[in-house]
Amino acid sequence: MVTIVLTVVAWGLFENPANGQQITGQVSMEGRLFTQDALRDNLYPTNVSIAIEPEFYQELNDGRQSLTVVPFLRWDEHDSERTHWDVRELDWEYFARDWELRAGVRKVFWGVTESNHLVDVINQTDLVEDLDSEAKLGQPMVNLAIIQPWGTLDLYALMGFRQRRFFGAGGRPGIPFPFNSDGAKIDGGNFGWAMRWAYTAGPMDIGVSQFHGTARDPRFFIGDQPIVIADFIRSPFPSIDTQDPMIVPGYEVIDQLGVDAQLTMNGWLLKFEGINRWGQGSRFAAMTGGLEYTLGNLRSSGLDLGLLVEYSYDDRGIEALTPLEDDVFLGGRLAFNDVQTTEVLAGTVLDRTSKASFLFVEASRRLGERSTLDVRIRSFVGVPPDDVFLYGIRNDDYLQASWTLYF
Repeated sequence: MVTIVLTVVAWGLFENPANGQQITGQVSMEGRLFTQDALRDNLYPTNVSIAIEPEFYQELNDGRQSLTVVPFLRWDEHDSERTHWDVRELDWEYFARDWELRAGVRKVFWGVTESNHLVDVINQTDLVEDLDSEAKLGQPMVNLAIIQPWGTLDLYALMGFRQRRFFGAGGRPGIPFPFNSDGAKIDGGNFGWAMRWAYTAGPMDIGVSQFHGTARDPRFFIGDQPIVIADFIRSPFPSIDTQDPMIVPGYEVIDQLGVDAQLTMNGWLLKFEGINRWGQGSRFAAMTGGLEYTLGNLRSSGLDLGLLVEYSYDDRGIEALTPLEDDVFLGGRLAFNDVQTTEVLAGTVLDRTSKASFLFVEASRRLGERSTLDVRIRSFVGVPPDDVFLYGIRNDDYLQASWTLYF
């Protein structure tokens, strides 16, 4: 596949080398301050990190083709696992009137909801970047998009599987139980496929997707026996050697059917995502649904306030691989509509079972023409011992500030 892409790119550059070339990117400096003592020994109260993400874009053959290259590199002061590099994109595209062909390493996003992206299954999560799971690793693929009046049909051949990168021993937030990622069990080889049909009918956007391949989110095993993480969160680990743990992540072959829909009505957005998955133990279903209402020009102030409410449910309950198995999300998005593009997103996720809550604030503001300041707050409140995902990181509240320079 790489040989084919490079051959096509070389041909395009030779035919028309000077058109449409752009080099852009960003450099980010990040600092974190943790407000409580860590639960584990020898961890730090502060952390510094630097990331660079250049982007090289070349238009080919009078716009009929293009090449995009986006490498990524992060250095982290304390966490060796967070110090990493990746090729986010190495993507060749060909554009025709009613179809498009893409080949290389790409990032693909599916979904409409704010708090939980159930149908977004193509790319592996780059978890060490942030707890919100928004950052993704690049995925090698060939993608054919068929564009017709009845909608757009995307077909994907997915080559290669990438394991999830977890925080290291020196990382905060950390992993709430010890495991050996080097001994991961991976089923299904290196090939998968997916397809998605998307259609817009007036105010309604709808997508239906199917995925077959190795799951991006692992279960955890001792030998061949899957474990329930809660069994190890509720108590110390008397039978586990933390220096050489027997727990390993396991990536199993799954099939997933997904549906996402969004209805726009005046200032309202109604959103829904639902999946049905089989291959990770018993077949299960999960959903996230909610609404967003925007109050425009709030009291003639020029501010826009978006109010968000969503509910997530996973019928695996305590065996779910996500903290969003019976949770309510409440949030607000404030846009100042000023020259500096100032925005604030704040909210909380409330676990209806454990009564724990996760609070967050994300604020951004442009500084001049080429830089931005981002501030993030993450806080865990009222976490009981039986909360599977949050109890082990309940003291890892932090304030993060990032300055990003664009070039």
